[in-house]
Amino acid sequence: MAHDRGRERKNYINHDIGLIGRGGSVEDCFVSVARVMFSLMVDIDNIHQMQIVSFEFEGADLELALLTWLNLLLEKSREHGMMFGDFRLKREGTIWKATVAGEPWRQHKEGGMEVKAIALALLSVKKIDHSWEARCIVGV
Repeated sequence: MAHDRGRERKNYINHDIGLIGRGGSVEDCFVSVARVMFSLMVDIDNIHQMQIVSFEFEGADLELALLTWLNLLLEKSREHGMMFGDFRLKREGTIWKATVAGEPWRQHKEGGMEVKAIALALLSVKKIDHSWEARCIVGV
C-alpha cells in the first residue's frame, strides 16, 4: 500500500497556492505567512522546538522583504534539514532579524506538500485599518 501511495504522490500536477497572513504589525504579519507556508508542509503545532536558527536580511521594500523572508526560510529549512514551527522576526530600520526554531525532518512528520518557490506575481503587503495583511503565491 505504501508503494502505491508513493507512486500517486509523484503523479500530481504542480499547483500554485495563495497564502494570506495577518497581524498587528508587519513583523507579525510576516510570521503569520510563514506559519501558513510551513503548515502546507507539516503539522507545525506538533513540531518540537529542538534547534534554533538565526539569520538577518536587508529589505526596505516590504513586498521584497516578504519574498526574501519566505525564500530564506525555505533555504534554511533545506540547509539545516529542519522543519520549523516557531518564527520570530524583528525589524530595525531596513534590517530584519529572524529566529526560527524546529526539529530535524522526520518521515513520520511529513505528509504535506513541498513548497518549491514563492512567486513574485501578486505579492502584496499592505496596512488595512489597524492591521497588516500580506499575500503571496507559492508553487507546490
